[in-house]
Amino acid sequence: MQFHHHGYVSTNPRVQAAQGTGVNRPDDLPDVMDVLIVGSGPAGMLLAAQLSQYPSIVTRIIEKRNGRLEIGQADGIQARSVETFQAFGFAEAITQEAYRICEMNFWAPSKTDPGHIVRTHRTLDDEHGVSEFPHLIVNQARVLDYFADVAKNSPARIEPDYGVEFVGLQVGEGEYPVSVTIRYTAGSREGEKRTVRAKYVVGCDGARSAVRQAIGRHHIGGVSLHAWGVMDILAVTDFPDIRKKCAIQSHENGSILLIPREGGHLFRMYVDLGDVAENDNHAVRQTPLADIIAKANAIIHPYQLEVKDVAWWSVYEVGHRVTDKFDDVDAGKEGEQLPHVFICGDACHTHSAKAGQGMNVSMQDGFNLGWKLGSVLTGRSPESLLATYSAERQIVAQDLINFDKEWSSLMAKKPEEFDSPDELSEYYVRTAEFPAGFMTEYAPSMIIGSTEHQALAKGFPVGKRFKSAPVVRIADAVPAHLGHHAKADGRWRIYAFADIDKTRLHALAQWLGHDKASPLLAYTPKDADLDSVFDVKAIYRQPHYEIDIRDIPDVFLPRVGPFQLVDYEKIYAAEEGHSIFELREIDPQGALVVVRPDQYVAHVLPLTATDELAAFFKQNMLTCR
Repeated sequence: MQFHHHGYVSTNPRVQAAQGTGVNRPDDLPDVMDVLIVGSGPAGMLLAAQLSQYPSIVTRIIEKRNGRLEIGQADGIQARSVETFQAFGFAEAITQEAYRICEMNFWAPSKTDPGHIVRTHRTLDDEHGVSEFPHLIVNQARVLDYFADVAKNSPARIEPDYGVEFVGLQVGEGEYPVSVTIRYTAGSREGEKRTVRAKYVVGCDGARSAVRQAIGRHHIGGVSLHAWGVMDILAVTDFPDIRKKCAIQSHENGSILLIPREGGHLFRMYVDLGDVAENDNHAVRQTPLADIIAKANAIIHPYQLEVKDVAWWSVYEVGHRVTDKFDDVDAGKEGEQLPHVFICGDACHTHSAKAGQGMNVSMQDGFNLGWKLGSVLTGRSPESLLATYSAERQIVAQDLINFDKEWSSLMAKKPEEFDSPDELSEYYVRTAEFPAGFMTEYAPSMIIGSTEHQALAKGFPVGKRFKSAPVVRIADAVPAHLGHHAKADGRWRIYAFADIDKTRLHALAQWLGHDKASPLLAYTPKDADLDSVFDVKAIYRQPHYEIDIRDIPDVFLPRVGPFQLVDYEKIYAAEEGHSIFELREIDPQGALVVVRPDQYVAHVLPLTATDELAAFFKQNMLTCR
């Protein structure tokens, strides 16, 4: 990580100096604010962490609970989420305390003795190497803690306002058009109602979202008439794969999805409770814990499960719902109105827990919206940018529901209903990229360019997340992953992959640093560092020791901070034996890869396409000079 550029730092460099709204931040909610976040779940806390990077924006987050979440229901952390944690600076720390899934095993009835289960398959969790980051299991409460630390230690110093409940809202006119009624649920003001105003409100308040109801949005879908018991337990068992993720199918008693938890002892079981009658009226939710444990023992026969302690348990019916729109602008009126109220996470989409998607997709909702709010409220981008949130994320949610329906249906099948005994394990391997979080592909828009020049960098598909690769930092010969340097700071990334003779790269650098049409000059405030809006990096084909740093253009060695020190961490070379040019199929003539602040590839262009680069940013940025 980088620090000292504002002067010598001897304390924790992860705690940034308070700035703007973070200086003397008031304890009580102000009467007016820029952004009000409702709910401190995964989407809400990521959103707060992202907006904490913008000290000129007044952001508050309210939560009706009296304090932090202690026991979270979600626990699966897909690789895409760990990539996101890297951008917020805590991927390594959370990985150390998490359980890492390396293998998934499949159990089914023995062919010779159907009353007994036997292991039928072992599969690698990431057989295709879709990410350098692992698949983790860690309590949702700890994920929220990490985001809370980022928000609290960033310039805007954002912390949740606990004990405050959202009651309702109305959208009107003026600078702060959203009027929000709140109620205090704890403390000396318990029961008191109050009205505050905001420019934007984001509902991250769960499947029964009051914000969703307030803007007239509806969950579309239903339940599948199948129930599962879920429990986090400490137990003694002779089941041999108790510390591996397993899909277990019995002959007559249903299935179990077994997920080991962090800490080496705890594990979670999703226990199949079978089909639910249409007139059940949710009576299945009253199933006693003892019945769930007995059912688990029946499924894993001949093995036994002796439960010693239960940290948490519940019964749920599988539901699949997507909200009709993710903001307050009615369909068909997008060109006439601008959104002021948004919903994220479970407020938008609900599904089964067994594919491990709920928390992960919710966080990506928050990541998608956070930088857009930050860009609009700091004057970098037009308000029309905010309409892209619902347009992009609703499609992702529908794809998630479609996948989850298929996966949960497979998990509920009886062994004799499969076309092949390998069907479940083959589906798990074949679809691994989707649950890992890497199938999202945004369509062309004001922030996603065309695929006309995709052949120049085939390994960086336009609209999909930027897939990192090894490089070597030229200044100090340190091996690095190119994408790991991209922080959740709201900046766009421009990666310039150099051709062998570097002629095109130098011409590009001259244009970026001196032409008035350059996005660096057009959209960076005069009093700000040249890299404060755009993080521009150069990646050379040659080994690092063949590059003379004195020949590298200044635009790739920008001056930063009050002392105008040189930033040496924007110049890289291909790693010998693992060249990023080969791994990501980058054309020998070089290429420009433009990446959004939320890590999605926005454009691929030739190094010479300066007019096209300027035109792309003209449609999503506002001139400030």
